[in-house]
Amino acid sequence: MKKINFILGLLLFSFLVSCNDKKLTEVVEVPLPTAEEKISIGLPDDVRANQGSFQLEKLPYPYDALAPTISPLTLEMHYSKHYLTYTNNLNNAVAGTALENETIENILAKLDLDNADLRNNAGGYYNHTLYWESMAPNAGGAPKDTLATAITRDFGSYENFVSAFKAESSKQFGSAWVWLVVDKYKKLQITSTQNQDNPLMRNAAVPGTPILALDLWEHAYYLGYQYRRQNYIDSFFNVINWKKVGENYEAAIRRKY
Repeated sequence: MKKINFILGLLLFSFLVSCNDKKLTEVVEVPLPTAEEKISIGLPDDVRANQGSFQLEKLPYPYDALAPTISPLTLEMHYSKHYLTYTNNLNNAVAGTALENETIENILAKLDLDNADLRNNAGGYYNHTLYWESMAPNAGGAPKDTLATAITRDFGSYENFVSAFKAESSKQFGSAWVWLVVDKYKKLQITSTQNQDNPLMRNAAVPGTPILALDLWEHAYYLGYQYRRQNYIDSFFNVINWKKVGENYEAAIRRKY
């Protein structure tokens, strides 16, 4: 009985304290935000770079077009924040120099690798531009025509190419890019680069003209996949724009080295 009285007394004391100190015990219900309030995604066409020699490559699809491979929020952040920043920084880096009138490809081929500002931002601009056009909604499948023949010639089969590209992607650690390039002998090769470097730069392990790009920086996939990077790599093949990659290949084999 004494134990029961003690418990009742303790409850009564707690009640009195709560009445005297509403700040301590008062519960306020806060309505949860609606789906529209949680995520507000704009339109790619609303994004504009600052005035300069280089402008954003227009994203050829809305932010939700590549889902579930690329989540709408991932694509919106990637395009309107990261890509925009590289573009603005590149314009700042070349402003007032002879590079203002150069193509991005010429800048990358000639740049001083010790110039980290230009190297990172010129690379970031070019790499992302190719990445956007490497993908498309309702795409994937396998390449056709001339590119399909070249892949079979240089890798043995399309399946061998897929295995090799995924293997190169899976072994990357940290921020990197994986590329399908046309080398100076007009052969297809798979290669990778760190940070914002690419195969057009003088330090490339496998020099060549990139025709397909996979972004392995965390901002390209983390919101949708977290630690499951391999899932992102596998899913990338569901959105590869083989028509555009084929056009890139045709242009690359006509290029004079």
